[in-house]
Amino acid sequence: MAYLHRKYYFKDSEMPVNEQIFLQGYALLEAHPLLKNLKGDIHMKGKYTNGKGYAVVDKAGNVYVNPSRRLTANQWAHVLAHCLLHLAFGHFDKDNIPFDATEKFNKYLWNKACDIYITRFLTDIRFGEALCQDPATAYSFKLDKEQKIYEHLLQMRDDGSTQSYGTNASEQLDMSGLEQPIIYKSGTSNTYVSHFALSIAHSVTEAVNTAGGHSPLDKSKTDTPVMQAAQWFMTHYPLLGGIASSFKIIEDYQLCEKYKIHIAAVDATLGEIYANPVSGLNKEEWKFVLAHEFLHAGLAHHKRCQGRNSYLWNVACDYIINDWLIEMQIGIIPKDGLLYDKELHGMSAEAIYDLIMKEMRKYKKHATFRGYGHGDIMSDHGPGFGGLQKDTAHKGISLDEFFKNALREGLDFCSSNNRGYLPAGLVAEIRALSMPPIPWEVELGKWFDYQFPPLEKHRTYARPSRRQGSTPDIPRPSYSLREQDLENRTFGVVVDTSGSMSCQQLGQALGSIASYAVSKDVSFVRVVFCDAAAYDAGYLSPEDIAGRVRVTGGGGTVLQPAITLLEKASDFPENAPILLITDGYIEDRLYITHEHAYLLPKGNKLPFVPKGKVFYFR
Repeated sequence: MAYLHRKYYFKDSEMPVNEQIFLQGYALLEAHPLLKNLKGDIHMKGKYTNGKGYAVVDKAGNVYVNPSRRLTANQWAHVLAHCLLHLAFGHFDKDNIPFDATEKFNKYLWNKACDIYITRFLTDIRFGEALCQDPATAYSFKLDKEQKIYEHLLQMRDDGSTQSYGTNASEQLDMSGLEQPIIYKSGTSNTYVSHFALSIAHSVTEAVNTAGGHSPLDKSKTDTPVMQAAQWFMTHYPLLGGIASSFKIIEDYQLCEKYKIHIAAVDATLGEIYANPVSGLNKEEWKFVLAHEFLHAGLAHHKRCQGRNSYLWNVACDYIINDWLIEMQIGIIPKDGLLYDKELHGMSAEAIYDLIMKEMRKYKKHATFRGYGHGDIMSDHGPGFGGLQKDTAHKGISLDEFFKNALREGLDFCSSNNRGYLPAGLVAEIRALSMPPIPWEVELGKWFDYQFPPLEKHRTYARPSRRQGSTPDIPRPSYSLREQDLENRTFGVVVDTSGSMSCQQLGQALGSIASYAVSKDVSFVRVVFCDAAAYDAGYLSPEDIAGRVRVTGGGGTVLQPAITLLEKASDFPENAPILLITDGYIEDRLYITHEHAYLLPKGNKLPFVPKGKVFYFR
């Protein structure tokens, strides 16, 4: 539905009468089964009308209305539909405008021809009340094409100065921007036109269903392309058949329209897939789309975001899934919403995400199967649709675990029976689902192992062995670490104490750090606390670190002074690593020359792309 922009500082009951009537006209448009689906942005201000006209539409999709003019509700409904239909019929598109041999056209005559066509269209469907007479009374030929009307006006030498069929003042155009028609590049199209065409198809389908005694809201239909594609997975494709059987597929045009789902989206938490029934896809294309959504849920992409930008993570997962599906030759590739790049073949979703973050502006313009700027993974951050959580409590297994088991069992069946080709990357990810996630403490331990490899112990005769007393005549060596090996065995810790991290969180993180420091023969750690200012606590033994922390609160902080203090300290080794413990509410950029890593609470994220490792703890 066209979006109405309203900015009022008074109640509707106190609104001027003319504007109340305008809103009644908008309500009539919103209630019409076909015209309610027109796209556009309606602004209640008389831009381009000079106070005399009623409404003007521009090629960017904005309709500017002059609500101070006196019209009836039916007339306002007609005016709004008229302007929005200019967009839906592609009247701003260069491909639709008849140019002469010199690549010119008369914009006044073209606007008038379009006005005549729309006025006749609205008269035929008996919507609203026109502001002018029926153009069929003034013209004897059939007014069924804008180009034909335009050619007729040229032959009649109509100068187009009187726009008597438009919604603006008689001497002005109601289409702003015609002097530069829209040119669509290869692979792009007019979304207003395609959306209106799909809306017409949906309206016709509803009318036929109603005439045949079938409810258009009946969700139990099994003969739609979506349901046929879902049934195919359960009977012919064991890898995804188990997941397909557990999902509830909701085909609801109004629901998809409300939440801007162009083709499909998945909610793995509720076990629901939302399919737009007027997206124009056939059964084979729906196979591809459904397999795409099944894999999002089965591979737990909604839970693997871990503080990343949710939309860009969605885009990264789309690239890897689509690459697999093309290799597996499942269904037919849809024309819209496909994110695929041969150069990304074989990469993981995490690696693709890191690549995307370097070109964020470029990838934010890409569309998923849900649409531009919206991810089709809707589990934890998307709106709810009133669906019921699947009851798996009596089975003793969560829905996520069910999806994982279904994928794993499907893979085992396909492997043992040689049922089709499976990409190595997909097999590896499914196998990884069988392994429990590595705790953050283990990941941190691996980082410590890399930074501080085990020291070699050396034999020494400086101190007698304990067994020496039983055989004093036989000298035996003991084993010890050399002091020179321990001198540079240290690291720095920058602790953000001013954010939302609690003492319990910091205690947990620092406790783990202290235990690893002891196990790696790190005798002292250089600690810098940072709240309003950086405070150098000096070198502390691992056992004393946690007891020295006090959270001050008060929001975000700046960590750069603490890092600079540590790196410029004369007694801090040049090759010593730095560990930063923060909640992520810090400056947009940090300059760190030392090897480093970050430790954040799970669910938080950094405001920049980190160069060092990032560990998340609960």
